[in-house]
Amino acid sequence: MPQLTRRRFLATAAAPALLSCSSGKPERPPNIVFIMADDLGYGELGCYGQEKIHTPNIDRLAAEGMKFTDAYAGCTVCAPSRSVLMTGLHMGHTSVRANTGGVPLLAEDVTVAELLKPAGYATGCFGKWGLGDIGTDGVPWKQGFDEFFGYLHQVHAHYYYPRFLYKNGEEFPLPGNENGGRGTYSHDVIAGQALAFIRRNKDRPFFCYVPFTIPHLELLVPEDSLREYLGKFPEPKPRHDPRGHYADQPAPRAAFAAMITRMDRDVGRILDLLKELAIDKQTLVIFTSDNGGMFPALDPEDFFRSNAGLRGHKRDLYEGGIRVPFLARWPGHVPPGSVTHFQTAFWDFLPTALDLGGVEIPPYADGESIRETLLGGRQERRREFLYWELPRYNAKTGKFAKETPRQAARWRNWKVVRPKPDGPLELYDLAEDPSETRDLAAEKPEILAKFEEYLQRARYDPRPQTQPPHDWWTTR
Repeated sequence: MPQLTRRRFLATAAAPALLSCSSGKPERPPNIVFIMADDLGYGELGCYGQEKIHTPNIDRLAAEGMKFTDAYAGCTVCAPSRSVLMTGLHMGHTSVRANTGGVPLLAEDVTVAELLKPAGYATGCFGKWGLGDIGTDGVPWKQGFDEFFGYLHQVHAHYYYPRFLYKNGEEFPLPGNENGGRGTYSHDVIAGQALAFIRRNKDRPFFCYVPFTIPHLELLVPEDSLREYLGKFPEPKPRHDPRGHYADQPAPRAAFAAMITRMDRDVGRILDLLKELAIDKQTLVIFTSDNGGMFPALDPEDFFRSNAGLRGHKRDLYEGGIRVPFLARWPGHVPPGSVTHFQTAFWDFLPTALDLGGVEIPPYADGESIRETLLGGRQERRREFLYWELPRYNAKTGKFAKETPRQAARWRNWKVVRPKPDGPLELYDLAEDPSETRDLAAEKPEILAKFEEYLQRARYDPRPQTQPPHDWWTTR
């Protein structure tokens, strides 16, 4: 559906409906805290089988809430995945389908934050945005967020000791980071700003979106976290970046593990604050990752089993590139210690948040509310297929290649992958072969035909995409 229709929906949508409690009296809609790691693999948390990296607070989300086994990111790379999350449109329809970090959302795009605001939600984003740099219509404060703190351009977000972050449209200096210094770790400031937002808005419904930058490259963490892991793992040969873009890595495994554990610490701080403010029973907390893990590409031995044996990693459309950890906690509502195999993906978040907030779900949304699943009920997907793509993009021209892009789709336990543009489809039975080792395309022509028919209508061509020049290699 054209973007203008989305903007018209925002202008004409009916007033939000109030939720009702069992007594029939209006009930305040829940707060929503959506925490997203950057490049965290399916198997890099204790609750998903990790044995070497300590994640007690995130594991607590699983113990006190619901663990999804079959949850998927919006895409296999950062910016498109975030576009899917914010717009509720899968990769065949969402605006940002190139992973440059500077290509912006359109003014006509409508985000989940914009749709929650009429229901009285305060909206804040703290971390990595990646959907529009300064001077574009894609910046968060033009896309429904009352407050933003963090990185706008995702290449800027590759650095943990930048000279500044953005607080809305203004540069926010980080002390001690001038001239390559390492005085202020950006992740710590981002976490602090998110906590402050929650505290300020405790008396009203709020949507707090926390897209942390950890554990994306560069691998860098303060000494107080690093010492927990130094000397604990056999380390590969020290990594050096010949271009000088990233910090050298004398102990990449220790640094990687320490980054995840530091993020886990701050997830715990968020949970503790919700309890301190007596709003934890009014707050749905979701934790996930923006795509599959990247560390296996850096460490061919796959020391951490980062994707839990799934094939591929970030940038692949196999399961290791798109299946992600997904945890939900809402005391008194989400059954504690529960596990669901319900298939969900990022484009379900917008309708779910609106459903919980008592807001009309736009008819153009590709996803569906998973409220019933979260509350412990049985739910069948009304829209049978899940869809992903990653078209090739020419940054010089702002245009996409005229070809059938790399694609993937899931229907029930079946999945197809087109690993190369214009290439043939591969077919896998995930119930029997979750690691996608046996291509059944030749053996199951009737299943393949069903997918081929769906793929013909799953997408429309992406718009040309432009971005303002910004050389973060030299201005960080």
